[in-house]
Amino acid sequence: MTGDAGGASSVPQATSDRRGPLAHGTFRWLLAARTTGVLGNAVAPIALAFAVLDLTGSAADLGLVVAARSIANVAVLLFGGVIADRLRRDVVLVGTSLAAAGTQAVVATLVITGSATIPLLVVLSVLNGAVAAVSLPAAAALVPETVPDTLLRPANALLRLGLNGGSVVGASAGAGIVAVVGPGWGLVIDAAGFALAGALYSRLRLPIRPGTPSPDDEEPGSGSGSSVIADLREGWHEFTRRSWVWTVVAQFAVLNAAFVGATTVLGPVVADGSFGRAAWGLVVAAQTVGLGIGAVVAMRWRPRHGLVVGVGLMAVTAVPVATLGLAPAVPALVVAFLLGGVALEIFAISWDQSLQSHVPRASLARVYSYDMVGSFVAVPLGEVFAGPAAQQFGTRPTLLVCAAIIAAATLAAVATPSVRRLTTEEARRDV
Repeated sequence: MTGDAGGASSVPQATSDRRGPLAHGTFRWLLAARTTGVLGNAVAPIALAFAVLDLTGSAADLGLVVAARSIANVAVLLFGGVIADRLRRDVVLVGTSLAAAGTQAVVATLVITGSATIPLLVVLSVLNGAVAAVSLPAAAALVPETVPDTLLRPANALLRLGLNGGSVVGASAGAGIVAVVGPGWGLVIDAAGFALAGALYSRLRLPIRPGTPSPDDEEPGSGSGSSVIADLREGWHEFTRRSWVWTVVAQFAVLNAAFVGATTVLGPVVADGSFGRAAWGLVVAAQTVGLGIGAVVAMRWRPRHGLVVGVGLMAVTAVPVATLGLAPAVPALVVAFLLGGVALEIFAISWDQSLQSHVPRASLARVYSYDMVGSFVAVPLGEVFAGPAAQQFGTRPTLLVCAAIIAAATLAAVATPSVRRLTTEEARRDV
């Protein structure tokens, strides 16, 4: 698609660098679309968790439903990366947003009408996870098409601020809606958010501009005539040739399983048995506030070895998990989840900048898809086994083991030389 007044190429670079990413109309539409989508989607985990608990009261059933989405997400992610590298990413995002709106609308209808069953929720979770698997690589790889390379870090930070702000509002409002009128109406908000995001994505106008080769580039991206298998093979090559990439992904395979199992499955169980559902929404919102603070910090703090700083800070995410086990009181949990959010966001922005600076543009979505598959592959295990482990050994011991796993995975990643040595693109240009 050719560029127009809303494209990244419409503003002279010297001027746009001073004004920042918001000087680019395409980036503004991307920011609006992603913020709107997450505003509704932040309600979904809270609403779905309590819908399942209202239905059966079983943490194991809750783990099964959320794991079904994660399994489908991992299974389709690689093909989502191929699709995002082959097709116009704005079209992909419009289609996936509308499909997600449809699946969530069906879930909301079933819950509101009292027709929901665990098998139906599992099937719909599978569909929703597959749709998300196509959209995630496209959204992540789209950022370099909306701003010059010099604005990648502030662009990622602004996007994360929008996502975090939407999450704060969505989680807080969603918890109140779930507590007052029930989880079904929270899922209605989720569906509406996806539908509006699809409309906003349709306004994107992606300029055709020559890509700036990465300093690491050694071969061109795949052509549109190559096979899906060839595309996957090339993406795998780009993923595995950088040891810092797969090391961090391995860290997150372990870390995510422990953290998600602890917070998504056992967090609501702890809330139901102690401080209540509405307060759990406040705790979740505290993490997203921390994410916002982390984005502001990352925008201003640009360490030369930003990746290892972000990777090391992930040890802080063990704190909210341990607090759930040792001191499940709202004030302590709010502080713990806020700190965890700050650490997570500083890592996420450094990670995006590292990938977008060091991976060829033509295969970026596929590398993101391998990243996401590796990072999410063990999440279903954490979700499925967290509930039974808590029933067998107790909730507190299970949470403390999860916290220890997070700390150990982080230590192993920090000890890896390629992670410690990697510099940001900006730092290398200064040398």
